[in-house]
Amino acid sequence: MKNEWLTPLHEGGVQMHLRIRPGDIPGYVLAPGDPGRVPLIGKFWDQYQEVQQNREYRIAKGQYRGIELAACSTGIGGASTEIAIIELTNVGVHTIIRVGTCAALQEEIAPGDLVIHTGAVRLSGAADMYVPKAYPAVAHYETVLALIEAAEDLGYPYHVGITASVDSFYAGEVNPLPNDKWFSHMNSVIPDLKNARVLTFEMEAATLFVLANIFSLRGGSICVVAANRITRQRQETEANILRVCQVATHAVAILAEWDKQKQKYQKNYWFPSLNKRR
Repeated sequence: MKNEWLTPLHEGGVQMHLRIRPGDIPGYVLAPGDPGRVPLIGKFWDQYQEVQQNREYRIAKGQYRGIELAACSTGIGGASTEIAIIELTNVGVHTIIRVGTCAALQEEIAPGDLVIHTGAVRLSGAADMYVPKAYPAVAHYETVLALIEAAEDLGYPYHVGITASVDSFYAGEVNPLPNDKWFSHMNSVIPDLKNARVLTFEMEAATLFVLANIFSLRGGSICVVAANRITRQRQETEANILRVCQVATHAVAILAEWDKQKQKYQKNYWFPSLNKRR
């Protein structure tokens, strides 16, 4: 039942934080955390136009291979990501792919490799305001397949699996604390996730996956590995960031083609043999 105390937050359709309204951006959105990565994503587009910037939210739109798409930064963590997802939903977006960096938790994943996330361990809190922890955080299968195909097309090394999304970069991801402070539960975090075959740490995917499913969006996530917490290797370069931006952009073109196929054959879900139908 709708709460009678709710009042409109958005005057004339303009969203409170993103400062955009319905029709301002296309339905396909790439979502980095860092506002500085929005123009890096745009390097691979055929057209690029800045739309808005407010706080951590930087928005651009453009075209890639004739497909209209947008980029919107979310800031760090679930709280600011929740705001972006809700307001993007309000303006009519239907597909959001997180484009970011992560830390690997398996030895075989090297810095510079891409990781396509199928789901997330919910170690963050924003989505808890919507549903309990038992509710799964899973990527839309079409985004997973499109990202795999894009990585294959471009020839970049990639892995596919589960991430752990945390709200705390320092204690949560077991990074050094001031004054050598340490808490006993931090001893088991990385070993337990590693043994469970969780591939990465990052901070936004779980919030995206949960809210995307609740609000009938397609949510996906691809990250480039900046460090491996097991081998202690680290490599965060602009070339690696550009790699993940390129794959995510190409995945949008793949999704758009699949969407055309679904419309042509009047199907709600894409499947590999759909384009072979007569």
